[in-house]
Amino acid sequence: MSVDRASLLTGAAVREACRTNQFTGQTSGVAPGFAQANLVILREVDAAHFREFCEKNPKPCPVLEVTEAGNPCPRESTPDADLRTDLPRYRVWKSGELVEEPTNIAHLWQDDLVAFLIGCSFTFEAEMIRSGLPVRHIDLGVNVPMYRTNVACEAAGIFSGPLVVSMRPFQPADAIRAIQITGRFPAVHGEPVHLGFPEQLGISDLSQPDFGDPVPVHPGELPVFWACGVTPQTVLMQAKPEFAITHSPGCMFVTDWKDEQLATR
Repeated sequence: MSVDRASLLTGAAVREACRTNQFTGQTSGVAPGFAQANLVILREVDAAHFREFCEKNPKPCPVLEVTEAGNPCPRESTPDADLRTDLPRYRVWKSGELVEEPTNIAHLWQDDLVAFLIGCSFTFEAEMIRSGLPVRHIDLGVNVPMYRTNVACEAAGIFSGPLVVSMRPFQPADAIRAIQITGRFPAVHGEPVHLGFPEQLGISDLSQPDFGDPVPVHPGELPVFWACGVTPQTVLMQAKPEFAITHSPGCMFVTDWKDEQLATR
């Protein structure tokens, strides 16, 4: 039995629905006002280099919290949560290959695993909507489109790879407002990295995203691109660590933090 998305008004409600396997879909637009996060789980032997990678690439990888090895609870953001059960869907990677997309990873948990919560642009979407800006993928009920780019991240240890961006189309005046709004949220990717001219990022066809779903860009609109927390997944494909777990694109961890706690004034 699935739960109605409209009933998922808090982080706790989303996590409970995930834990009971009643919600396995993408989280854009659910629990408005509650901050969402990307997830990367690595063995402790790889975690130090990944932390360094995040420090060198804060736009796509703004770290919100790092758990202690073996502890699946993010004590700072959401002390009653369990990262093994409280996301809609996960991805399991072995030597850079995607091998499974389960809705629960309790059977895979190990005592040496370290979890990273990384800021997610879904967090600032609620502020966009409150400000009257249309967010097309939410209006259409689909996942945000995400694209690999030709922009290389700065390497750290075994971790390197291309920047991934998410895209939202806006009329030029709305794009300016979107830049102003998202610039207040550096902990969740901040202002865009590019607008217009997708070919300059190596994106040849906006209708063919690498992750998520396509959305139309209407005449007179600009495609606006933000650094995306799916970037670590492309990096994992290239680095090929023996074992890793991430969120499935668009299927985020919803924290107890409110959006405004991650905003600058």
